[in-house]
Amino acid sequence: MNMVIKMNKVPEEVIDRLLSTSDIVDVISEYIQLTKKGRNFFGLCPFHGENTPSFSVSQEKQIFHCFGCGKGGNALRFLMEIESIHFTEAIQLLARKSGEEISGEWLIQPQESYYSEEQEGVLQAYDWSAKLFHHVLKHTADGKAGLNYLKKRGFEPDTIEEFQLGYSPDRNEFLAAFLKGKGYELEQLADYGLVQSTNQGSYYDRFKDRVIFPIKNHQGKIIAFGGRAFKEHQEPKYLNSPESKLFHKGRVLYNFHLARKHFQKEKEVILFEGYMDVIKAYQAGVYNAVATLGTSLSETHAKTLKRYVKQAVICFDGDDAGRNASFKSANILRQAGLEVRVAHIPERQDPDEYIDRYGGEYFKQKVLQPAQTYIAFALEYYKKDYNLNLDHDRIAYIEKALDIIATSEYPVERDFHLKELEDTFHLNRETLMDEIEKRTSRIKKSVKVKDKRGGTNVQTGMPRKNEKLYAAHHTAERNLIAHMLRDADFAETVQQRLGSAFNIQEHQVLVTYLYAYYEEGNEPNVSQFVERLPEEQYKQLAIEISLKEINDDLEQNELEDYFLAIEKESDIDQEIRALEIMLKQAERENDPKSAARIGMKMLELRKKSNISKLT
Repeated sequence: MNMVIKMNKVPEEVIDRLLSTSDIVDVISEYIQLTKKGRNFFGLCPFHGENTPSFSVSQEKQIFHCFGCGKGGNALRFLMEIESIHFTEAIQLLARKSGEEISGEWLIQPQESYYSEEQEGVLQAYDWSAKLFHHVLKHTADGKAGLNYLKKRGFEPDTIEEFQLGYSPDRNEFLAAFLKGKGYELEQLADYGLVQSTNQGSYYDRFKDRVIFPIKNHQGKIIAFGGRAFKEHQEPKYLNSPESKLFHKGRVLYNFHLARKHFQKEKEVILFEGYMDVIKAYQAGVYNAVATLGTSLSETHAKTLKRYVKQAVICFDGDDAGRNASFKSANILRQAGLEVRVAHIPERQDPDEYIDRYGGEYFKQKVLQPAQTYIAFALEYYKKDYNLNLDHDRIAYIEKALDIIATSEYPVERDFHLKELEDTFHLNRETLMDEIEKRTSRIKKSVKVKDKRGGTNVQTGMPRKNEKLYAAHHTAERNLIAHMLRDADFAETVQQRLGSAFNIQEHQVLVTYLYAYYEEGNEPNVSQFVERLPEEQYKQLAIEISLKEINDDLEQNELEDYFLAIEKESDIDQEIRALEIMLKQAERENDPKSAARIGMKMLELRKKSNISKLT
């Protein structure tokens, strides 16, 4: 992480107010799909790959924690991680989301960056380039041809503005000269695809005489360009920036930064093949649309989408290549756990052309809404591989169809397609049902084996919490801190009895900060408390302990047991440390008898300590 300039400290009252007026469930639901189970919400962790939910959000405590990778925190910490932004930026983003108006000198300070100094410079260069191309398109004679092309294709002025569309003039060094004049090193920019280099060491424009489509990452920063040719005999028709340290086609989805805001409402994503389709659909009111960028859908793409939505509608071109790509993408999405539907565009058109010809509403009603389920699409897709006029091909197709139908989780859907097979091929229903039963049984066994390997609970689908086994005194300290985080009066009771005399050093630090937090007059609030902690390890420890399942009402005898376990360990540790000093002294004085006697005493105490750890 690269620090640009040191910033002023954000006032604690601002942080507290924002956290108290924001609901962490609402904030996180904009980024991942959450399901309530018991008192908490669960979803797929956006910070590491997983197939079963281990990411927990507590609405009561206003914190999140992943049992898989260990990340946790409040709404601000989540925004910092998911958006790759600094704390001050997270404050401003949370304020916008909650409708808060905040001000202060710290808001306008230069901020930390999660990008290297080199990458920060490149991002600025991309931003300058996008502004230049956009200006040329809208306000110069050079851009008139590009602007006319976009208008002819049905792109409205607001759409051109929203997506910052531009035009790169038909000149070899237009952009290169502009960026050089801004002080950028062209050699460095060539590594990131902004310009191209020749063997002679000069640089020229990559996208000349093309309409420009800025490509943004999931945080909304421009990291690449797409160039669309619009004149005859100009090849290739589409040209994207090459992959770089900032731009990975297998990770980035076009328009994701805008579409993400609509995933929660729509509960699904519309997947297109190109940015022209996405923009035209967006203009028609389809806001939850994304596209791959010059490559097929990747597993990373699918896993990213799974965190946000339950369902994906694939809307690729209507030709054979589009159907093949739809089938491949559908299987990748299903493997990631998404429900898939596939839209059919008649007359082998692409979505962009169809919207132009029939309009946005017709596209939604006639293409998106009646999109086929995966099962229906796959059954139809495989028919092309068989000659159904031949007996052996008919049998082979029926076997294949049964394999596909068996993968459906819905009995009604299975029954519907079995009825189709029965009627089409004049088959016995009981035979079909027996075959489906065999296949579903094999699938269930396969899923159980996979779940066991993946560490999930097959019965509940909930993550298995691999609870560590702690010594008695360690467990007692964690339980006390869990109660202290919930109750200021209880924390005062512990402070009077133990102070900071906990055996675990991390616990000593944590309770010292907790005592200070309550002494300042603050109410129990884990979300706000963690912002007072100095280091990430203490923040994560507080989050982890706060989510422990404990009895709300602690009996006096149970409390006394905790105190005794902690004090007993403390007494033994102090005695062992004293004996260690005596042992060193005996060794220095060359007194083997005393050393042996002290060593035996230490061994007995350590054995006693180990026994206490098991009780």
